[in-house]
Amino acid sequence: MELECRPKSQPGMNRHRRPDFFIVGAPKCGTTAMVEYLSKHPDIFMAKKEAHFFGADLRFGPQFYRREQNAYLRLFDARNGQSRVGESSVWYLYSTQAAAEIKAYNPCSRIIIMLREPTEMLYSLYHQFRADGNEHLPTFKEALAAQNDRRAGRQITRHTYFIQGLIYRRVARYTEQIRRYFDTFGRDQVHIVLYDDFVAKPALTYKKVLDFVGVDSIQTNSSFPVINGCSSVKSPALRSLMIDPLVRGTAISMGNRLPRPIFTAMQKIESQLQRLNRRPEKRPRLDPDLRASLKREFVPEVEHLGELLGRDLTDWSHEESSSQQQVCAIQNSLRLDPEMQLLKQPSAAG
Repeated sequence: MELECRPKSQPGMNRHRRPDFFIVGAPKCGTTAMVEYLSKHPDIFMAKKEAHFFGADLRFGPQFYRREQNAYLRLFDARNGQSRVGESSVWYLYSTQAAAEIKAYNPCSRIIIMLREPTEMLYSLYHQFRADGNEHLPTFKEALAAQNDRRAGRQITRHTYFIQGLIYRRVARYTEQIRRYFDTFGRDQVHIVLYDDFVAKPALTYKKVLDFVGVDSIQTNSSFPVINGCSSVKSPALRSLMIDPLVRGTAISMGNRLPRPIFTAMQKIESQLQRLNRRPEKRPRLDPDLRASLKREFVPEVEHLGELLGRDLTDWSHEESSSQQQVCAIQNSLRLDPEMQLLKQPSAAG
């Protein structure tokens, strides 16, 4: 079904195909897997993840490759006749400005939001940040306690590329974030995917997304492997070198002046190095007392979110719900290394 609207004219963008839909987050909620599955559909073209072109309020460090307009538009040049074009950047949901910016860019855009129980999402995000260098504190408890310091610019390192993401509890404020998209686009243009549903019933969840995007959903994938499992680095020294802001900033600056094929080749080499430097690793279980404390803390947020979505989410507030046990079991049974690209960005925790 086509939306009855026309994108506003903007200089420099009129000759390029605009994305029809955006996966805007949240982080660690299955967005990487969803992008991978959607990219296999013959009628969908998915740009490389984590462009983060929108969201002027998102303050990334110099080591984070954030595309300018021309580079962003080139992401869609490889489209080969697909009827739908998608883009996925997990911090668009967190941003207070991205929704309005996307609306101005293409008011017809459809928005996909993926959500996960807050405690599990944050614990997974902490481990992702530990792996990619954004987080240096050795325990999740210490990272949570450091939020006020980090708001003031303390307890960070030169490898930190996204301080805003280290304000963990703010990342989990789903209700205000989703309401912003509802208010901007209307509910008909926003589709919510719960991580629990995606894990428990991937084929059905995927079919609903295809229907929402507006492509054939009769023939869908029969296999849905875990795409972005938990991992750690083999060599912290190599990781530190590759995410060093001086090294990355210089490489990005040089890359922007190099012919595009050379820059692309540099990205592929770096991606291969990153993959070679990672190994699957079972994430340690969260301390039961801390888990219980956080779940109690998030009860009001979960209740407000359930009211907004018209769905009973009280299972999220149980200390160890049956659905969460199922999610953990599936997560720990299948693992693949996350893809990380130096000249693209460190990770963005997708």
